[in-house]
Amino acid sequence: MPSSAPEQPDSSPAGTPAPGAPPMLGDGIPPSVPPPASPSSLRRWLAVLLSLCLGLFLADAVIGLADDSAAIFLGNHPLSVLRILVSLFAMLLAALVYVLMALTPAIPKRLFVPVALFYLTVALAGLPITLLCQEHLTQIAWGISLVQVGLGIGLLALARRGLKFGRPLVPLEQLGSRNFSWWNLAGFSLANIFGLLPAVVLYLLLCVAGLVAHFTDGFMTLHPGGFQVQVRKYVRADGKTIQLFPMSHVAEGDFYRDIARTFPTNSLILLEGVTDEKHLLQHKINYQRMAQSLGLAEQQKQFEPTRGEKVAADVDVSQFTTNTLALLNLIISIHAGQWEAGTFQKLANYSAAPEAQTQLLDDLLQKRNQHLLTEIQRHLLAANYLVVPWGVAHMPGLAREIQKSGFHLTETQDYMVIRFHGAGLARP
Repeated sequence: MPSSAPEQPDSSPAGTPAPGAPPMLGDGIPPSVPPPASPSSLRRWLAVLLSLCLGLFLADAVIGLADDSAAIFLGNHPLSVLRILVSLFAMLLAALVYVLMALTPAIPKRLFVPVALFYLTVALAGLPITLLCQEHLTQIAWGISLVQVGLGIGLLALARRGLKFGRPLVPLEQLGSRNFSWWNLAGFSLANIFGLLPAVVLYLLLCVAGLVAHFTDGFMTLHPGGFQVQVRKYVRADGKTIQLFPMSHVAEGDFYRDIARTFPTNSLILLEGVTDEKHLLQHKINYQRMAQSLGLAEQQKQFEPTRGEKVAADVDVSQFTTNTLALLNLIISIHAGQWEAGTFQKLANYSAAPEAQTQLLDDLLQKRNQHLLTEIQRHLLAANYLVVPWGVAHMPGLAREIQKSGFHLTETQDYMVIRFHGAGLARP
């Protein structure tokens, strides 16, 4: 029988595993797979912060929807205090997270940019919605809350990869791998400076321009070069003419001179100007400080018509309510730089009272318009051409009423009342 090959002695040093065998520990036990590195405390805190931000956004949405639903179906807001507190903290935290996005790319922008932009959009849309849609504010608020709930649930599902809750709401796996990046800082900053900021400024300009045109019925408009007013001429079938001149208490000096030169020599000028025969106002109303600070002229000093006959056509302050007189005295004292401790608190109390706002609007606008319309009808019996240089806020109501009495718009003329000189326009 052939003899088998003799066994070769193991030449490996003692304790060294044979080739192909798994490495051994000192006691002959194979080593285990090394555990994954634990996340840094910074990343854990960041996950907690982001989870709190998303949680507060969801809580704000749910509380807001419940409160608005109660307002629609029950007629009250039972959660208003809680809603204000949660919403305030949610917005502050969303703003903080948005700032942190510039500093660290670890924050997932797809989750938290929508949160910050939602609050910004609601804030920007709040003013025009409040002013233009007062009768439907509750329904609009309910719709906004519903959209917020849907957005919050969608972001939660995106963060958790499904509609499932856990702690933290934003898992560590959603965080980026780097804590800081110059590229992220530069890109995020440039996107906000040259993208978001110009968009917000443009929106605000368009919003203000739209509101000015809406509430003045086009008698005043906002343009890139400044504020412009439109003079309108109305003629009746018998040839009687009324010309409405929208005025501003402060304006360019040439505005007052230009419009005064257009008054016909045979016109009757019904002047604006509240009198104070019983000395009920503590200080005289003037706009000198405002005019000086803006580099403009004051109507009281610069507007001096030399053509036509001037007639006072305004009311006396004694016809105003007690609340309106008190509020006017507070405002005038603040404007004059003479106020006492508690003046601003009194002003806030008057401004917050709904009846005070209604009385103020009625006294300063409606009551004076009615008096002026009476004067117009009285003077039309003898005069053929009336000129009405009154504040622009009075114009829409006056125009509607004189058109009801048979006058028709026949001519318009635009004047620049305030120029934005800082935009590179030369002062005449």
